[in-house]
Amino acid sequence: MSQIRNASRIFVTTLKPIHACMKTTILFLFLQLFLHFVNAQYTNVLIDADGSPTEPSIAINPKNTNQLVGGSNINNIYFSNDAGISWTNFSLYSSYGVWGDPCILADTMNNFYFTHLSYTDTPTGWIDRIVTQKSSDVGLTWNDGTFTGLNGSKDQDKSWTAFDHSALSAYKGNIYVTWTEFDDYGSFDFEMRSRIMFSRSEDLTQTWSVPVAISEFEGDCIDSDHTAEGAVPCIGPNGEIYVAWSLNDTLYFDKSLDGGETWLDNDLIVSTQPDGWDYMITGHDRCNGLPILHCDLSGGTNNGTIYINWSDQRNGTNDTDVWISKSTDGGTSWSSALRVNDDDAGRQNYLSWMTIDQATGFIYVLFYDRRNHNNAQTDVYLAYSTDGGETFTNVMISETPFTPWDSEFFGDYLNITAHNGIVRPIWARMDNGNSSIWTAIVDLPIGVEAPNHFQAQLKNYPNPFSQSTTIRFNTAVSQQLSMSICDVFGKGIMSVFDKKQFNSGAHSVELNLAGQGYADGIYIVKLDNGVYAEQIRMIVVGE
Repeated sequence: MSQIRNASRIFVTTLKPIHACMKTTILFLFLQLFLHFVNAQYTNVLIDADGSPTEPSIAINPKNTNQLVGGSNINNIYFSNDAGISWTNFSLYSSYGVWGDPCILADTMNNFYFTHLSYTDTPTGWIDRIVTQKSSDVGLTWNDGTFTGLNGSKDQDKSWTAFDHSALSAYKGNIYVTWTEFDDYGSFDFEMRSRIMFSRSEDLTQTWSVPVAISEFEGDCIDSDHTAEGAVPCIGPNGEIYVAWSLNDTLYFDKSLDGGETWLDNDLIVSTQPDGWDYMITGHDRCNGLPILHCDLSGGTNNGTIYINWSDQRNGTNDTDVWISKSTDGGTSWSSALRVNDDDAGRQNYLSWMTIDQATGFIYVLFYDRRNHNNAQTDVYLAYSTDGGETFTNVMISETPFTPWDSEFFGDYLNITAHNGIVRPIWARMDNGNSSIWTAIVDLPIGVEAPNHFQAQLKNYPNPFSQSTTIRFNTAVSQQLSMSICDVFGKGIMSVFDKKQFNSGAHSVELNLAGQGYADGIYIVKLDNGVYAEQIRMIVVGE
């Protein structure tokens, strides 16, 4: 808004010599512009406009939602400590090279990871491996990185990662990466093939397992509909690894129940993808509808449901749509495709990305949209669902439209992250042939409350007590809980248990303070699940 205020001051200064009718016209136009910005639903924040950045990625720290890290082509890093209001930008370097396709990942230990393609000074150094660099200070500094996928002269492309934070997983803390291996990227030789690869790290990317091919069917190397592309992994509630990708006008799905050691003998089909994942949109040199996969780990009513989002042109080349399907049985069966965009037919809605807020279970889908225009002007829309993907509400989050040029590279994807009601999309826009990276300050939709899966109903008896008391609580769902004793000012004194798994139902804990030096007085018992907390007062008295 500071730019609007500055513009207003300049306008008033230069208005005096202008004819009265012209004054009225200019004032009207200025008022319209001012009202547009005032009435914009969501504040847009410019992150980067240097060097025509593209293909942005973003992740939020689930332990501190003020902390965000983003990236874009080819080696751009962005970080924010104020929930995306302001950003610091710099370039990322590695001895293995940084060659685009950025994927930003956050774990639950305040670490961020930047996975990207390589460009080493070797005869086969262009995209010859998948590199991951780690930051433990919210993106300020990064290690040199480690790699997986090096396989002679073969090319490694389009990677994505997932972190296992599921409460019941035997593999909790693992990081997984999937990507496409090309025998020879871009080759029209049909003896050259492509396949989906998988590798894991059990030590926060210090080392990686030997990569394995997980796709039942191979594709060509043209990097189009008949190429195996777009593999995205996600984690199930018990540590299951799920992966989806596109090939031959079909969305495929595979899974592992043992940390990636074994996979299905036969890939499962999620849906057809009529006319394939590689399609054309006016103003873009290329565009795609590759799938995005996520699983609900929120502990709510849809816990364990897997969602897949994609776009295609089944309704015609001038009517691209965004779709979602879900599975409630571990990927064995899938619902019919549901149209996410709610505009009239005959408009372009494309290049989507999906995330799940794992604190609420809400689904967010970000995409480019031309419902308001009869030309290549483009808006950015966000669709959200609070009912497990049964219905979606669409809102425009970009303040102004943009018009891309197909003569300039625009990239293959945008991205979005969310946690506990803090939603931060990231996208590229193009103005006069120059691209830039933006976000919007989006929080829980007005009138929508986050579900509380906590429902602790905390109490203790006897109270007051001299030496011991029984603390009772309920939990609506299976979840990890922590309990601590604090003084009346909220300062922690003792941990009763930390991140202990409890099944749904009633539970009790015997608390014995005899001989532990607790003075008579009031203390606070706090129970929390990392998102919600409940507390009660207990009174310790002398015998």
